[in-house]
Amino acid sequence: MNRSVLPRALLALLLLVSAPLWAAEPKELTWSEMIPPDAPPEVADMAPMHDLSQLGNLDPEAAPAAKQGMPNAPVVPALDGQHIRLPGYIVPLEVSEEGRTTDFLLVPYYGACIHVPPPPSNQIVHVTSKVGVKLDELYQPYWIEGAMQVKPSTSELADAGYQMDAQKIYVYELPE
Repeated sequence: MNRSVLPRALLALLLLVSAPLWAAEPKELTWSEMIPPDAPPEVADMAPMHDLSQLGNLDPEAAPAAKQGMPNAPVVPALDGQHIRLPGYIVPLEVSEEGRTTDFLLVPYYGACIHVPPPPSNQIVHVTSKVGVKLDELYQPYWIEGAMQVKPSTSELADAGYQMDAQKIYVYELPE
């Protein structure tokens, strides 16, 4: 074998073997990074339009579902296919007999989509998971890891601008 080819072959082999290690580390994404930088100001400045302090006073049987203000908000195409990690709150779409949700919306704040206006669609991720999350733990924020898809999804509760098949779901803890 030619001496100049051997170092290149070893380097190529090293890159090939170590590539899965680099790919395993997800990119930590923030909710603001899911809004295009060139989005109109009304999209970029969209904030929760409700008082969460009143959330405990809502009667789920009496209140109608709130209407989503921006069901077709612009998304960031460059996020498609990226392995990401995103924190948020879970809004269940389906619940198993064991009390687990494997099909849910991930939203940036507690109470979104439940009788309060849902956030814009670019602030909602439709997540599916084989393992899911126990329904009694939904007040808790979670990290969701998986490949992001820039693909719209519609449910009874809201339209989502993104989808993800969760590879990992774990409790979000504030850094000490």
